[in-house]
Amino acid sequence: MEQKLTPNSLALIALSVEYCRLMEAAPDSDRDEFVTAMLKLLPRLYISATDIDEPTGFSEYYIDDALDEATYDAVRAGVAALIAEDDVYLEVFLSDMKYSDTPIATSISENLADIYQELYNFVVSVRDATTDVQQELLAQCRDNFVNYWGSTLVNVLRALHQLM
Repeated sequence: MEQKLTPNSLALIALSVEYCRLMEAAPDSDRDEFVTAMLKLLPRLYISATDIDEPTGFSEYYIDDALDEATYDAVRAGVAALIAEDDVYLEVFLSDMKYSDTPIATSISENLADIYQELYNFVVSVRDATTDVQQELLAQCRDNFVNYWGSTLVNVLRALHQLM
């Protein structure tokens, strides 16, 4: 008997799809509505990702690199145009910051596009997979969250909060 996905696993998949749609629609969005939507969606993504079970070890399944560079650039540029002059912010939580005499700048659009890349690849990989494979991919998504995009999410959330 095949296992079923937990409600939280289903929530992470649904939130990932919602995030990708929101990012893709950014060029046609109102800036304030986009920022408000992100401020509501990002914490939900954070909570859902932390509630996924940790990877149990080696898996033969991997999240595919489905997003091409042109699409990544188009999504990033769409958000950059929407955020306009407020896109760049100073990052204080980078590990390189302790060795720097000058502030390190980053951008809301690039951070959101980096998260988009992770979630887009996850959604494409999980979409037609069996439940067993989906569980493996969910665990990998959580591992990627812990090691990469979770800190990006928190940092860009702070920058978006300043825009509110």
